[in-house]
Amino acid sequence: MTRLSGFTNPLLLGFDELERVLERVAKSGNDGYPPYNIERLQTEPGEKGDLLRITLAVAGFSEDELDISVEENQLMIRGKQVDDKERIYLHRGIAARQFQKSFVLAEGIEVSGADLSNGLLSVDLIRIQPERIIRKISIKSKE
Repeated sequence: MTRLSGFTNPLLLGFDELERVLERVAKSGNDGYPPYNIERLQTEPGEKGDLLRITLAVAGFSEDELDISVEENQLMIRGKQVDDKERIYLHRGIAARQFQKSFVLAEGIEVSGADLSNGLLSVDLIRIQPERIIRKISIKSKE
């Protein structure tokens, strides 16, 4: 069976990887936990590129219960809480849970750092704008 997609247009050459990325994003189950924001930060005058920040609400997680990694242009943020067996709960409304959030990063976006403060995990990204290069292609005639 032939698979049809928007990338089968003969004018779109070399976009196979982009199609795979879109499929990966569509398959990733985002249950909404933990909630997060993505914001563009103001850059200093003279800086090249964009600054982005992903902020996740991770109240109850400590630094050693969180893991941030980049795997093949995909930012993975994982959290795993360990259940404390020594505590005796009369009511338990805050569950020890785990999560995994993934964000697909475009070429040229790099993680510049992360910070955990007041239950918010902030991951800073930078997108360096590449220089525009115009290349002339010479035409050779075969006679």
